[in-house]
Amino acid sequence: MSGTTCGICERNCAVPEGGEGACGLYRRRGGVMEERYPHRYLVATPVSVETVPLLHYRPGAVVLQISTTGCNLCCPRCISTTLVREMDGASPALWHLSPEEVVREARNRGCSGVAFLMNDPLASFFTFREVAKEARRQGLAAGCATNGTFTREALETLLPHLDFVNLGLKGLSQEVYRACGGSSVAPVLRNLRALHAGGVHVEVSCIFRKGDEKTLEEVARLLRGVSPSIPLQVMRFLPFEDAEASLEPSIREAEALCAALRRDSPFVYLFNSPGTPLLHTLCPVCGRVLYRRDFYGPMGARLMDAAPSLSGARACGGCGAELPFTKGEAFREAEFREGDFLGGYPFTRALEMVEALLIPLGVRDRGRVVRAWEEVLTGDGLMRLHREVQRPESYPGLVRRFGALVGAPREARELASYLEDRMDRVRLAVASAPRRPRAYYAMGKALFALKGERLENNLVELAGGESVNKRLAFDGRPGATLEARTLNDLNPEHLFVSAFISSSREDLLRDCQEAGVRVEATRRRQVHPHPAPGWDFGSPRWILGLLHLANCLHPDRASFDLTSEAQEFYERFYGREFSPSGLNRSFAKPCRGWRWNP
Repeated sequence: MSGTTCGICERNCAVPEGGEGACGLYRRRGGVMEERYPHRYLVATPVSVETVPLLHYRPGAVVLQISTTGCNLCCPRCISTTLVREMDGASPALWHLSPEEVVREARNRGCSGVAFLMNDPLASFFTFREVAKEARRQGLAAGCATNGTFTREALETLLPHLDFVNLGLKGLSQEVYRACGGSSVAPVLRNLRALHAGGVHVEVSCIFRKGDEKTLEEVARLLRGVSPSIPLQVMRFLPFEDAEASLEPSIREAEALCAALRRDSPFVYLFNSPGTPLLHTLCPVCGRVLYRRDFYGPMGARLMDAAPSLSGARACGGCGAELPFTKGEAFREAEFREGDFLGGYPFTRALEMVEALLIPLGVRDRGRVVRAWEEVLTGDGLMRLHREVQRPESYPGLVRRFGALVGAPREARELASYLEDRMDRVRLAVASAPRRPRAYYAMGKALFALKGERLENNLVELAGGESVNKRLAFDGRPGATLEARTLNDLNPEHLFVSAFISSSREDLLRDCQEAGVRVEATRRRQVHPHPAPGWDFGSPRWILGLLHLANCLHPDRASFDLTSEAQEFYERFYGREFSPSGLNRSFAKPCRGWRWNP
């Protein structure tokens, strides 16, 4: 690609000789644009195709996820901020792999394809094109998740090597694309039509913000005009970074929207909503459940099972209606599982958890954070992190270790001592309780149970309760949807809901009533959302959630003043006042107004 403009994406940056475009990922040399960090990967790991996410392309297949760093756009409130803005392509945490080595890794790990996701392939266009070409040459599929802002010329060179694409729409207005550094949605829609006409399997994802129902209706109508077989993935908005919490629609609101859209567009799916049945595929003719899926972390799904006569087929086993699926394996759910922090967007949450450890230690520059990330990404660092963040007793040691790593041992000792002191106060408060009330921990909807070994359930036990989640044996990330009878048999006296993906008490009670859940917790209305996001997982603020749990489980013995405790925590460790109105779902950032040093 030569000339005066970059020619890779529709930002159309004018780049002089030796200069870089706005994304900082390419420079012009000898009149030609080249990547600054070619063939350098942060992630290369097998994932299910539903993690891309793709729902109609070879359901259950396993592909090798590859991810680099950076992005051609600069979208506010990006779910992948840690990768696209805060991790540098020159970091030693990235490793070099040739296209041949990538494809060899895919083959060795039993993958049927290669997928570029989490950051955009437009950040590493030439690298991805070479990998896609090599994958196709060796008989593997190739595809990506992308914002779709390729120039016409760039897409033409990539199109012959693509099998599948998840195309993410930011919206349909000029304003939303200009906020990301682009111009308009027009090039994305042009590329959508070109991909479909070129025989590429296309699925479209679009974020749903509260009050934006008309946009999603228009997107569904637009897709029907291209092809009614294109699935629409509705991504319920989760407010990260500086996003207003008021923009987050409830799960019930998002379900109502998707149910309405399905009347004209049968292949509409709802993400970021644990426990929703709107991840299942129904036959558009007879209504039979063809593929059953569950929540699998932010922007991910998990294939649970397929209708027996459908496996590998493209027709409904009930009525014989033809289905718009790319033929595939339809593996059973036990066939493959990603690691806890490996694959898809949970990886970015792990990086955020490291930030969340460091910010209360006074770390304000990203260079120190990157050094900590590099430690976590070495050897078994991710697995060790996952183990240690789940146990409240090991968390102070984790704080001290990272404090020493980034040169903040005194601040780490202060935070660790604070955590230990509050845990001791809780133990003392509940020690004489005559019994441990049964408590159940959900995420999103009432029937989505968190895995027993997670931090939330360990906090329940530290707060003097019995975690009934620990009686459950299931696999999933971060849990799985139960049958109502299973929850009824557990009969919890208290129902808690995750502070990360949550619902109101009223919505949870309605969920239970509609699903036939009849337990002590609902009869007594002992259903407890957390007072603030971030209070039970992902950041040291879980200590405030522990105090809340103790108050709920043992009100006769624990009476912690949560407002004053939160105020003290924020003043001591963030240097600011606690303001509930300034909080959102970010693990790392303590409030919307928090900023890194320049």
